[in-house]
Amino acid sequence: MLSQLRYLVVSAVIFIVFSACSLTSNLTSNLPESVTPTESVEPAKSQAADVTEAEPAPEVTEVGAVAVPVVPTLPPAPTPLAPSILAEADAEEQLLINIYERVNPSVVNIEVTVERSGPSTLPNNLFPNQGQGSGFVVDSQGHIVTNNHVVADAERVNVTFSDGSTVPAELIGTDPDSDIAVLKVNVPAESLRPIQWGDSDEIRVGQRAVAIGNPFGLKGTLTSGIISARGRSLPTESGTFRIPEIIQTDAAINPGNSGGPLLNSNGEVIGINTAIVPRQSQFGERSFLGVGFAVPANLVQRVVPSLVENGKFEHPWIGFQGTTVNPEIAEAMGLERAAGALVVEIISGSPADEAGLRGGTREIVFDSGLDTIIDGDVIVAINEEPVTSMDGLISFLSQRGVVGDVLTLTIIRNSEEQQVEVTLGPRPTENGSD
Repeated sequence: MLSQLRYLVVSAVIFIVFSACSLTSNLTSNLPESVTPTESVEPAKSQAADVTEAEPAPEVTEVGAVAVPVVPTLPPAPTPLAPSILAEADAEEQLLINIYERVNPSVVNIEVTVERSGPSTLPNNLFPNQGQGSGFVVDSQGHIVTNNHVVADAERVNVTFSDGSTVPAELIGTDPDSDIAVLKVNVPAESLRPIQWGDSDEIRVGQRAVAIGNPFGLKGTLTSGIISARGRSLPTESGTFRIPEIIQTDAAINPGNSGGPLLNSNGEVIGINTAIVPRQSQFGERSFLGVGFAVPANLVQRVVPSLVENGKFEHPWIGFQGTTVNPEIAEAMGLERAAGALVVEIISGSPADEAGLRGGTREIVFDSGLDTIIDGDVIVAINEEPVTSMDGLISFLSQRGVVGDVLTLTIIRNSEEQQVEVTLGPRPTENGSD
């Protein structure tokens, strides 16, 4: 019995040994031939580390028949800008911020009420017509400058300051021929911050231009751009005369900016924003198209004192209709140069008429189809200063002409140069030219 028990134990041990050998053989047979079981541990760890360090490829998890991509990771954050670049950007920002904080308290919103003309379907005209514009304080006596077209025909005018306070304003002077008007408010001097004037004759194309105003009634709006041209001219409201030395800018100007200041980098007023070349929607809404115009500050400074004192300004006037001598006119008249202001028609009873200037006698038609009258006097100088165009003559009168002054005109008549003296008179309000 004992010998049988020993036999069974030995058999069991032999079975276990052979089973263990068989298991080891099976494990070994599943590995690559070049790798032994002991070598399989460390390389496995190394491969796992490689997978962890490498950027994983996008995985796709299949849900039924639909492939759902895994959301990709974000790219590295860009490197911040160099401090020197940020300093330049900050300087531009700080300049505009400083201009706004200094000048905006001088800028006002102007609300105009105009009584309805014609019959109204509403009882007692409960809803009169209203308009808005901008303006700015020019002295501590409460005088505010704006555009004439902002306040023309106004029954009531209210002025709102940057702090939100609103006061009534009195219209004390207007000049439609320069599109300038002056209001007055009864406000303590310590509550007013007058603007500083710049020299509009010194501006240059390309310099910074800043506009502050109330486009579409949005109070205290600042826009910036550049001076894109100078020396333009615009027709007056009547269309009879022209406003010279107009400043052109691409700083955004929209309805409601009219009457507000155009500023240089020093925060000085170089013009009054007055007109735009508009983009007009199908609903009649006008908006900025990149071309705005401002009345030059030097003209404003010349006109405003007279509006404050007399309520009006007398523009000097010679009294003829004219045009610039172009190459076609010069060729037709046998002139040596295409320059000067051609006298087309003399206004009866005007200073030009009294001085004996002569208008044209012969009509020509340009290649463009337009026509004019030629063979009149050609003005080529005023007080020995050259005149190269009709706009140049108008600019001279606007900047330096005074009613009652005697000017010496150098003219070309019948191909001969001669001089004529003319005494400037006051410009009429309804008809005439320059």
